[in-house]
Amino acid sequence: MSGAAVEHPCAGEPETLLESADTLTERLPGYRVEIIGGVITVAPRLDGPHANALTVLMIPFLAAGLHGEESKVLQGVGLWLPGGPEDYAIPDLAIVDADLDAHLIENNCYDPAVFRLVLEVTSGNYKNDLRNKVAAYAEAKIPVYVIVDRKHGRVHVLTEPQAGTYDSHEVYAPGQEAPLPGSIGAEVTLDVADLVKAGRPRS
Repeated sequence: MSGAAVEHPCAGEPETLLESADTLTERLPGYRVEIIGGVITVAPRLDGPHANALTVLMIPFLAAGLHGEESKVLQGVGLWLPGGPEDYAIPDLAIVDADLDAHLIENNCYDPAVFRLVLEVTSGNYKNDLRNKVAAYAEAKIPVYVIVDRKHGRVHVLTEPQAGTYDSHEVYAPGQEAPLPGSIGAEVTLDVADLVKAGRPRS
């Protein structure tokens, strides 16, 4: 995301949403600033269990060969959203086409057409991942959206985006395995118990 200083062409002229988001990013290092549905959202700093869950998540994707010549497994890459003129998100994890760099749009964010899967591990603002981002990612036609819901100990797999929602929404609990569509580029199944355990906050 851009860290350039915000300049005001005319005194008193209001900032654009992107300028405001960049200002917040500079003032709140370590926080994730996004614009979803024309509203700036600020996600809290990530804790250790959140980072641990992301590492555990990456293992089956890497083992399946999804980080190679045809696709990449990336953390924190910007996704330009069609919901508003300045909307963008920064999913925790994404599987993208390997030619991602050829699809840069603006503000270090990329065309949603190159995203095969986006994944969020919930934090304190979990409702944003479970509601607002469902609509935003579906509108962007992201084929697969996975949510590791740390608060409720579940994994959601959403597929078949249609008109701001997903036609298929499967929820998996510990003791189950969550299969992902082969459209991501490989057959991958997530162990829900491992993910819930990895993301559980330490008491």
